[in-house]
Amino acid sequence: MEATGRNGNKRMHQRLGPSQAVAPDRANNKVCYHWRAGRCNRHPCPFLHSEMPTPQQQSAAPDGGVAKRNLVWKNPSNAGAASAPPSKWGKGRGGGAVGRPPGKAPDRLCNYFLAGNCTYGEKCRFLHSWFVGDSFSLLTSLQGHQKAVSGIALPSGSDKLYSGSKDESVRVWDCQSGQCVGVINVGGEVGCMISEGPWIFIGVPNAVKAWNMQTATDLNLDGPIGQVYSLVVGNELLFAGTQDGRILAWKFSAMGNCFEPAASLMGHQLSVVSLVVGAMRLYSGSMDNTIRVWDLATLQCIQTLTDHTSVVMSVLCWDQFLLSCSLDKTIKVWVATESGNLEATYTHNEEHGVLSLFGMLDAQVKPILLCSCNDNSVHLYDLPSFSERGKIFSKEEVRAMQVGPGGLFFTGDATGELKVWNWLTNEMPHS
Repeated sequence: MEATGRNGNKRMHQRLGPSQAVAPDRANNKVCYHWRAGRCNRHPCPFLHSEMPTPQQQSAAPDGGVAKRNLVWKNPSNAGAASAPPSKWGKGRGGGAVGRPPGKAPDRLCNYFLAGNCTYGEKCRFLHSWFVGDSFSLLTSLQGHQKAVSGIALPSGSDKLYSGSKDESVRVWDCQSGQCVGVINVGGEVGCMISEGPWIFIGVPNAVKAWNMQTATDLNLDGPIGQVYSLVVGNELLFAGTQDGRILAWKFSAMGNCFEPAASLMGHQLSVVSLVVGAMRLYSGSMDNTIRVWDLATLQCIQTLTDHTSVVMSVLCWDQFLLSCSLDKTIKVWVATESGNLEATYTHNEEHGVLSLFGMLDAQVKPILLCSCNDNSVHLYDLPSFSERGKIFSKEEVRAMQVGPGGLFFTGDATGELKVWNWLTNEMPHS
């Protein structure tokens, strides 16, 4: 697990410059229409399979490389969003399982394989694999947690991977060897965990723990009542979604080397389980089935979205869109109208409740949506087409996902297992 050359994005601040060399004869640098829809099958294609970089994205980093702070998973913006309505959502869906071995039942994992005692071996008509797909592979499995993995973090400049669990511990993994090099008891179930720069923030019952990996600062932020389920950083504030329905905010004080309480945002009737920041907006998903939109400048709620009929488990920003998922078995795509309000413009239906969304880029720098469902599977979709790229299986449901350097990404499930995956530069041929 190399610590340099991050190929991908990181939570809401996932950023990457254009990492694909553009052939000078590629149709005057035109982007492929079918690639954008997620279904180009021309090899080679005369058009680009990457978005044209903006003038800001063309700026170079001081070391001569591509600037790492350029947006890829952009923040949804009210400004001008209505001028570019989404016309490709859901195009190209279907096609069945990707990369499934011939003769195998579609996406049906062998229960005896799960238990480790299938006697049919390769002759079994059900899958003996933790995934189907030909553009990524399973590298290794990291075991040690006794309960569900609820957070994964890779602090900036660190060669360590951190995983938090409901077993009340944070495990530290060496990125070179994959070995666990430390176990930290945090005194309560880890409800969520994020990293921002050198900081790691951990949501536990009645508190947020803040660790600085560079200075070894260890802070305890009081104020939450009940479990802290979600954390996000935006506009120089740390936000925490709590079990009692509040969103608490802290501001870092360099003078006192501490986090000072800044605000308490009230409006949700039940626990706030997901937070994301985009374009001076904070979006919160709650067990009360709603999404609230907050103005980061005033910290006032400016809109409440009520289209979901069950718990809003996860919210995610991509380009000018907001994506949300729910136990009502849907993923909704929201876009700003001319009035500035968000409206659901597309609904993707799943067979099972949707637990979590995570966005990243594949090896060809195409946007991929990871969608975890409560049937213990994770679907991988191209955006905006929702064409299925693959599927990951687990013994129990996956709640934690994170992207790493060099094409790596991670999933943590309810058994406590942390899996390391890798995007393939060259896709494997179909069986």
